[in-house]
Amino acid sequence: MTTLADVAEMLKQARRDAHLSQEALAQRAGVARTTVARMETLAKGDMSVSALVRLLEAAGYELKLVKRGHVRTLEDVLAEQRRGDV
Repeated sequence: MTTLADVAEMLKQARRDAHLSQEALAQRAGVARTTVARMETLAKGDMSVSALVRLLEAAGYELKLVKRGHVRTLEDVLAEQRRGDV
């Protein structure tokens, strides 16, 4: 199971992979830098899904829901290859 702490860490990694500072990501997503900082550290113990989606999109990612037990698809394999995960 993915926890909010895992999501916060994934957001931070997505920002770093995009070579963006918190300020640059915030500007691209149209949110305050403090929003990025709070979401990356779970400072308020929660996060806004709409802000998360905007931040991920600004870093070049998208949020997907996948049914538990999901079998990898061709799309998954191709995405992994593009990222160099294989």
